[in-house]
Amino acid sequence: MPERTKLAPAAPWIELRTTAKDWKAADPALLGEMLTQMHLIRAFEETVLDLAGEGLVHGPAHSSIGQEGGAVGSVVGLRPTDQVNGSHRGHHQFLAKALAYVAPRLDPKAEFSERVETVLHRTLAEILGLDPGFGHGRGGSMHLRWAEAGALGTNAIVGGGVPLAAGAAMAHKMAGTGDIAVTYFGDGAVNIGTALETMNLAAAWSLPMLFFVENNLYAVATKVEEATREGRLSGRGCGFGVPSWRVDGMDPLAVHLATQEALALLREGKGPALIEAEVYRFFHQNGPLPGSAFGYRTKDEEASWRARDPLKRTADEMIKRSLLDETDVSDLRDRCKTVMARLTDLLVEPHGNARRVRPDMWPDTAFVDVGIRGDLPDLRDARILEADAHKGQTKERKFVDAIADVLHRRFETDDTLVIMGEDIHRLKGGTNGATRGLADAYPDRVLGTPISEAAFTGLAGGMAMDGRYRPIIEFMYPDFMWVAADQVFNQIGKARHMFGGDTDMPLVLRTKIAMGTGYGSQHSLDPAGVFATSPGWRIVAPSTAHDYIGLMNAALRCRDPILVIEHVDLYQTTGTIPAEDLDYVIPLGRARIVRSGRDLTVLTYSAMVARSMEAVERLGVDAEVIDLRSLDRASLDWETICDSIRRTNNVLIVEQGSLGTSYGAMLADEIQRRYLDWLDQPVQRVHGREASPTISKVLERAAFAGSREVAHGLAIVMAAKGMPLDGALLSEAFR
Repeated sequence: MPERTKLAPAAPWIELRTTAKDWKAADPALLGEMLTQMHLIRAFEETVLDLAGEGLVHGPAHSSIGQEGGAVGSVVGLRPTDQVNGSHRGHHQFLAKALAYVAPRLDPKAEFSERVETVLHRTLAEILGLDPGFGHGRGGSMHLRWAEAGALGTNAIVGGGVPLAAGAAMAHKMAGTGDIAVTYFGDGAVNIGTALETMNLAAAWSLPMLFFVENNLYAVATKVEEATREGRLSGRGCGFGVPSWRVDGMDPLAVHLATQEALALLREGKGPALIEAEVYRFFHQNGPLPGSAFGYRTKDEEASWRARDPLKRTADEMIKRSLLDETDVSDLRDRCKTVMARLTDLLVEPHGNARRVRPDMWPDTAFVDVGIRGDLPDLRDARILEADAHKGQTKERKFVDAIADVLHRRFETDDTLVIMGEDIHRLKGGTNGATRGLADAYPDRVLGTPISEAAFTGLAGGMAMDGRYRPIIEFMYPDFMWVAADQVFNQIGKARHMFGGDTDMPLVLRTKIAMGTGYGSQHSLDPAGVFATSPGWRIVAPSTAHDYIGLMNAALRCRDPILVIEHVDLYQTTGTIPAEDLDYVIPLGRARIVRSGRDLTVLTYSAMVARSMEAVERLGVDAEVIDLRSLDRASLDWETICDSIRRTNNVLIVEQGSLGTSYGAMLADEIQRRYLDWLDQPVQRVHGREASPTISKVLERAAFAGSREVAHGLAIVMAAKGMPLDGALLSEAFR
């Protein structure tokens, strides 16, 4: 018989329920604040459903009616400097944090202050998509953010906000403030990889973070027991060594007591923690009808949960203690409804037999694209230095060593920098040596991560939004962006614009192109085309060691997310850099003319600059070769491009990557729209094949573009000009 030992979780797992003694001992002011907040939130949500029923809410209205106890019970004990974020069903969480910020200790018998009414007014305006809202109407119901109050932003992607909250928690830990971050998500998100990755990462790094699971028993219409064998969702925390509590979310005091126990651990540096609050949404996933109207719940089930209404529970306990009477509760309810009716009238007006949004409340349509990116960094105090303008001493340096050099210099001068990625603290500088020596010099700011791109990318995004730190993340290969795609594109890329145009995201993402190394289809992507067609990102692709230093220095001054593309073919190449000065910048948005010419404009970047030069020189083409350097739409150097096209009247775009994710498709379209009258022929392009590079050496080489394909592209362009190239030279180039 084998020997068996019963195992126990590494962290406690507790079910907490209140007793009559707990209610009797509770601070009257605490109970009054919770009751008042819940009534304000209930009246607010009822107003939203009324407006949705009239067709005045454009998009969904995910009501939190019935779930107020979980949000309020957990928020009322937080500091103003603590931070929260939530899900698509997040009105109650946002309002609880905002109301606690402007009016701590709300009194159920007192009139509401102007600041309280302002919060309600701006939140309702945002949900209606109107200009007075916190995001000027851009966020609507699902993207509510008020950084001043510690509301980091609710999120329409299920589980998408969890790693962002981890970033805020990381910033709190590094700053030593004792503050914490709470992330609210539901029974659906608890089974999503990003949420589970973040639990693991938060536990590994002991972050002051509370995972708050609002288990309302249904993911839209799918029951918890249909989605998982373990319906006690707080058990997820035990698997990561995270102390966990399970409470009745219809009991606000139980939620509050569990939260206080969790907060004590977090503020002592023993985080993270997890609370599962079992709650119930009285209405369907979206809109003013109950779930029973759609057949997935019974009316009896709904009635049994309504009988446990957290507002009634709290009021009844206060009446038992003679803190309030029935008239006081009724008066509180009426005042909440009255204030919401008055605030609604500021946003909508009668229109025939119905109501409509007041026309002057809509945002100006000119605002539609404002804030996709921020302003470029102010470089008035910086030394701008192009390689051909440097007059001082120089030294030869490998490209990869220049990366390490500039990162060391920036970490030396800027203690807000943090870098994270897989193995960057090992192997003498990661898999390529680019972070050589950093971990030894700055161990607290060089973070080797688990293999969990979604979690650490989102965490970095949360740190960037927090503003106290500037994260750099490394993707070992750019294809891994698809693993973290939600965080890269939905969260980091869209944050500034989505939340009204003023949310900075100072983040640098480094990654490398590895075509030709035999790493196959899932490790060989050129990410430029994907990022260039995704809003919010800036992109730089240096081709020399000198340019890498200057562009990285500029990127680390920027308040937008920036993709820095490296190339394995460049790592071991040698170039000239200043012997002493590593602080110079090359402005974002400035291309470099590598070679002047009259017959053709070649636009290229990264390792294809050298290959283009090789083909042009070998074939004797009088081509102007331009290293674009900055690739995103907002940063393209149209002045340099335009000047060249007006002289050559012909364009060849050269890139290495595959047709499907091509950068040149976007660029060619834009050039032909802008400069059609100056072109003697359509823009020609050099790119890889449709297939991704695979493992076989010959098939890999056939899949991507190199000097041979550039020569072929040059031949096509010159033939169309009536200037065919020498056949013998072409034969040599094509071998």
